[in-house]
Amino acid sequence: MPENNHTDHPASSTKQDRSNGGERILLTGATGYVGGRLLRLLEDSGRPLRCMARHPENLRARVSPQTEVVHGDVLQRDTLTDALQGIHTAYYLIHSMGTSDGFESDDRDAAANFAAAARNAGVKRIVYLGGLGEDDDDELSSHLRSRHEVGRVLKESEAQVIEFRASVIIGSGSLSFELVRALVRKLPIMLWPKWVSTEASPIAIRDVLSYLMETLELPLGESKIYQIGGPQPVSYGGIMDEYARQRGLKRMRIRVPLLSPRISSLWLGLVTPVYARIGRKLVEGLKNPTIVTDDAALRDFSIRPVGIQEAIQRAIEREDQEMVETRWSDALSSAGRTAKWGGEAFGSRLVDSRTIDVDVPPECAFVPIQRIGGDAGWYYGEWLWKIRGFMDMLIGGVGYRRGRRHASSVHVGDAIDFWRVELIEPNQRLRLAAEMKLPGRGWLDYEVCPRPGGGSTIRQTAEFDPAGLFGLCYWYSVWPLHQLVFAGMLRGVAKRAEAYCQDPANQTSP
Repeated sequence: MPENNHTDHPASSTKQDRSNGGERILLTGATGYVGGRLLRLLEDSGRPLRCMARHPENLRARVSPQTEVVHGDVLQRDTLTDALQGIHTAYYLIHSMGTSDGFESDDRDAAANFAAAARNAGVKRIVYLGGLGEDDDDELSSHLRSRHEVGRVLKESEAQVIEFRASVIIGSGSLSFELVRALVRKLPIMLWPKWVSTEASPIAIRDVLSYLMETLELPLGESKIYQIGGPQPVSYGGIMDEYARQRGLKRMRIRVPLLSPRISSLWLGLVTPVYARIGRKLVEGLKNPTIVTDDAALRDFSIRPVGIQEAIQRAIEREDQEMVETRWSDALSSAGRTAKWGGEAFGSRLVDSRTIDVDVPPECAFVPIQRIGGDAGWYYGEWLWKIRGFMDMLIGGVGYRRGRRHASSVHVGDAIDFWRVELIEPNQRLRLAAEMKLPGRGWLDYEVCPRPGGGSTIRQTAEFDPAGLFGLCYWYSVWPLHQLVFAGMLRGVAKRAEAYCQDPANQTSP
């Protein structure tokens, strides 16, 4: 089943009536990596679709007019009643790997709340994507153990639960693929810890989506667990070798058998987009073999997963064409829990606002703003931003390496380095909320307004809600540096806007 990159997904009422008997589907996790891609396929299928999100505003711009978007938080049971009303099949694509301590408890509570609400609403089927690993393995990582527990808890809903257990998912923008790509491309000499040799059954994202879609054709009945993966087991090191081969890269290995998960996670945080908090859970999971040992999925489904060679080839093609539809960092949970300072009692907002005039129309002035972060950088003091990201990573933050989903396209909810897009008004405004560790809450806001007589005014505003005295001390301690960096950033935006408008290649399509 091919991945879909259409932005419009019209679905006529006639098609909905023919598809799945008009039975309404609920999709959770639609802002995440797998859920974002499944959303497109479900919309194209013409089935009546409802999406549930903690922040519906981050999703509405991404869905078709026919798709319903509602608020719901699996950690707040009373918000699930309306979301699950009238639902036949619910996709449960939620987990708390992005949080720090206590993610197992969060996962358990979330699944219990969802199961109870689904039971009360009379949901017929729940489709859940979990992780491979043997249930009777006493050394199963906390991450995999939690994924299995979620599957068991969901069965309390009394609905049919179809649980897919997958190993490494290979696809453009996936956590595993971006980790492999960063390691192989950046390190001509690679450390080779013990976990790199653990065997897995990697599966292409396209095949995962095919399984999730074909589940809608299964008859209702007893709950089942399906192990899904590629045709041949391969180690994480084997995945890196195959990526290097397809990219024509020669890499040396240095075996380091005593590299602990904690040290490995810090190492991954330094050289890959994966920050240490998630890296540690990932590495801990890689100590367990995740191999398909049951062929039930091949018997009950028509999908025949591709091997690692074709899976990586597809992912590379998508990356090269800048057609990455979703990324692992799109999920809001990837940033971890929102920090609470003194019961969230924030002080008066502190503001640094400045403007600059440019002799270009607003559509040109907005181009560098829309492309900020990622490979384009922040237009001034790039090394200072990298130091800030490194410091953030050391204290458990997201760091600076998430990049962005697309070089020029921006949606509400997108991650841009250690920021999150909170608002986007094309050619007018971009508002970013800070996700780095801060003693308070921060935003970076850009507005573009036309000037009378021609040209534009660009306003750049940094806002900070300090948490008590510590927050105030933080703001004023970095104030001199902000004067340098923020002023330089605004000049950089103006310079790039003028350069873009003067380029003849952009005259017809700014």
